[in-house]
Amino acid sequence: MTAKIVTKYALGGIAAFALGTLVIGAIYVFWLTRDLPGYDALAHYEPPITTRVYAGSGGLIGEYARERRIFVPIEEIPPQVREAFLSAEDKNFYSHPGIDFIGIVRAVVYNVPNVVESKELHGGASTITQQVARIFLLSNEVTISRKLREMVLAMRIDSALSKDQILELYLNQIFLGENSYGVAAAALNYFGKSLDELSL
Repeated sequence: MTAKIVTKYALGGIAAFALGTLVIGAIYVFWLTRDLPGYDALAHYEPPITTRVYAGSGGLIGEYARERRIFVPIEEIPPQVREAFLSAEDKNFYSHPGIDFIGIVRAVVYNVPNVVESKELHGGASTITQQVARIFLLSNEVTISRKLREMVLAMRIDSALSKDQILELYLNQIFLGENSYGVAAAALNYFGKSLDELSL
């Protein structure tokens, strides 16, 4: 056999392996996502809110809820709050399709040395849309299959809802400690003020 023939067979074998890997990967993703939960309800989401009991004089007697939450439309959330979350969580939120491929590559490059040295992950690549998919529709288990399902759901959510709708869901649902869900509940809980009363 000449070198040309060997090279031809080697390239053919590599191409067949790559094609087979792609087909198997596509079948796996299809199988994994065949029973994803519907995301239509997100467009009409009505969160459970806190029940407040007031005295006849107007003073607050008590609040009752499993989760302390105050829903605020995106237009009423101060721009500084929105920008702070975008800066910390998802700088490319308004430009990616629900998944930030550059962020994924960056997280892999950053995390490989950490995993090798300390067996710990120090940064993720989840977008705000992926977090919405996980918070509303999936569990918090840390598995590759859950991550793949989250990615597919994020792309579907991104194509069905506007970016502002997704950000509104996120900022009203995110857990911020002390039984506070959403930025408005956290502002009231930590500072005793509504969002529009907060200073920088």
